[in-house]
Formats: sequence, C-alpha cells, structure tokens
Amino acid sequence: MTSTLLRILCIHGYYQNEKSFRERTGSLRKILKKHAELFYISAPLSVSQPPGSVLKTEQTDQEPECLTNDAQGDDPRAWWFSSPQEDSFDAMEHSDSCKGLESSLETIAKAMTEQGPFHGILGFSQGAALVAIVCALKQQGDLRFQFDFAMLFAGFKSLSSCHSLYYEKPISVPTLLVFGETDRVIPAAMSEELVPHFVDPVVLRHQLGHFVPTGAAQKKVYIEFLEKFLKKEASVHG
Repeated sequence: MTSTLLRILCIHGYYQNEKSFRERTGSLRKILKKHAELFYISAPLSVSQPPGSVLKTEQTDQEPECLTNDAQGDDPRAWWFSSPQEDSFDAMEHSDSCKGLESSLETIAKAMTEQGPFHGILGFSQGAALVAIVCALKQQGDLRFQFDFAMLFAGFKSLSSCHSLYYEKPISVPTLLVFGETDRVIPAAMSEELVPHFVDPVVLRHQLGHFVPTGAAQKKVYIEFLEKFLKKEASVHG
C-alpha cells in the first residue's frame, strides 16, 4: 500500500456546516485514514429559518454521531434555497428558484484553488445534490472543478427547474452513490433518480437511515472504490 493519501473535499448537508459535518463523519475519517484525508468547507448561505418538516435539520435521530446540542444558533448553512421568500430549502419542493447556487459553486471553486488540488469530492444530502451538479459542470468542461471522482451520500436529483440543464447528458465522472432504504429525510426513491444520470456508477444501497454509514460492509465498498484512484496516484508518483 502506498503512503499517498487521497485528498477529498467534503460538502455538508442543509442546516449543517463544516464543523458539524466533520464531527458527524468522524467514523468515516477513521475507517479511511490509510486511504484518504478529508477536508471540509461551509456553505456561503446562512439559514435563519428553522428547518422544514420534510428535510428537518439533517441531524435526525437516525444519525449515530449526532450532536447533543442542536441549537439553531450553531451557524446553520445552505447551498441554495428552494423558497427565496423564506430563504429555506425543502428537497421535495418543486421550485423555479435556486437562490444562492452560483455563490456556492464559487465557494467550491475557491476551495479547490486555494486548498487543492483534490482527488475527489464528497457530498451529503443537499451537499450530494450539489456535488452531482458540480460533476455535471466538470463534464461540460468547467475548468474550475478539477477532481477524479465523487462520493454522494443520501443524494437526490434537484427539483429546481433551473437545475434541469445539469441532468441533460450522462455524467461520466467516476462516482459512488450511497443511500439508505429506510432514510426518512431523503427517501431512497429520490436517490434512485440520480443513478441513471451517471455512467456506470458504483451504487451502494444500505438498510440504514439518513447518515454516512461506516459498517464493515460499507467500508469494504468505500476502500475498493478508492483503491482504484490510489493505484493511479501511486503510478504517477512511482
């Protein structure tokens, strides 16, 4: 095994931030410590409204690493808003708005320039939906986004009409799609809708809820997925 670690940029979910997502993915960092180093950034949009009944806070009772202090004052963030009047987001809301998306794309592009290069990008829930859009932009030749692979957890196809252009062509970026059959925040059916938009993705369906699972079965899939890129990196530097 090479000593080279893959560098992965991590994109949190709605009503989270880089600190809370980092704390929630401690188990993931532990099982990937010989393979990857995870870097976290916060979304540029501040959320003042309490989370809606559908998306809640993405800090649900299904999350084994959830914080005990889920205070609204803990700087909740968003990547875009589906309701611009209320500056709020609901994954199940059909909307003609995607307020804040360009600012979020610039935030990711800036992180890639200033903290990169990154081998991969990882997203959770709304962050995973955003990573799918970033993959589409990369596919379209957007030079701001330079990476080799993507990992999407509890992702979904955005219901914003202004995002429809990102799903018009198949995305060939190597991608791992992970989602839970019993997820009560983002139903598995919504995650399934993303699958056909990627070319030969690795799809991992689990029987758990709305979080990043790190059991033995999931670890095996993660490592197998990442080792392809570790071998590529080792050959470059070998």
